[in-house]
Amino acid sequence: MNGVGHITAVDVVVADGFVLTELAGVVDTLRLANRVSALPVFEWKYRSANGGPVNSSSFASVQTEAYEDRPDADYLFVIGNADPDCPALALKKVIDRYTNRQATVFLLAEAASRFIKDSGDKIVSHTTHWENTELMHERGSMIETGHAIAARDGGIVTCAGMGTTYDVTLAMIGQHVSPASKMAVANILLHDKIRDFSTSQPFSGAKGTVTGDRELDQCIEIMQANIEDPLPIGELVKVLSLSNRSLERKFRLHLNTTPNRFYRELRLTKANNLLLNTTMSVRDVGLACGFSNGFSGLYKSFYGITPAVLRKQRRSSQKL
Repeated sequence: MNGVGHITAVDVVVADGFVLTELAGVVDTLRLANRVSALPVFEWKYRSANGGPVNSSSFASVQTEAYEDRPDADYLFVIGNADPDCPALALKKVIDRYTNRQATVFLLAEAASRFIKDSGDKIVSHTTHWENTELMHERGSMIETGHAIAARDGGIVTCAGMGTTYDVTLAMIGQHVSPASKMAVANILLHDKIRDFSTSQPFSGAKGTVTGDRELDQCIEIMQANIEDPLPIGELVKVLSLSNRSLERKFRLHLNTTPNRFYRELRLTKANNLLLNTTMSVRDVGLACGFSNGFSGLYKSFYGITPAVLRKQRRSSQKL
């Protein structure tokens, strides 16, 4: 995850006719990740070939900046298009500028199928929206794309786009925020299950894979229901009929954290939301999130700033 104060830069490429659903899937997920974090984690810029206003297929417009010869973004997202043959999605040279500088590139739907077509057999693992796969086959293409919602090949991630854009972007932010913060973003989006890249696309004609862990999901639900009066882990494992070791293994395997740390981060994330979006006192926020004492010190050790200073800074910036 990022150190305190580090900003992860994201470039988002659009062309006339871009799909607004996919743009929202990227940008709203980044925006919410900043909202639930003590300090902003992400910044993003809209890019296009020539800069200036670019219109979506639903006639919404965004103001863009032109591509840079030496981009310094950590990630590039190329948004899909209502026109599967959109010439502006022929971006091999632009993409190379990012991958040559170790950025990860996410290509959504039509952007993915265009890249697959232009790359031939040079890209081994790839996918696109199932409609694009059918179109490619109708046009005589012998390339077999996968049915997964996303596929990674080195620094390139091809994606189905549309609603699965949220899954892909949530996976990306998970590299930079805590598992609890990622889950908070998913909850705000009403995205009840973050699908793994290998999950088959709905309606693609392929059987979906089963992801997630029943006991782990149940544990997290219990934690979320007991924020103000957190349960000891020993009591949780009794409810779940698991051993401490089994629960620890599940958290390590699926979330790369421990039960105690996840529970604490879940409560701190809730505290952060209350601090920034209510007028509750710092003390009351701490109590509401299960911290009967030492809340400010724990908050500062995790976020690098005290709750009172954070609230003051955020309110000052909103007045500008």
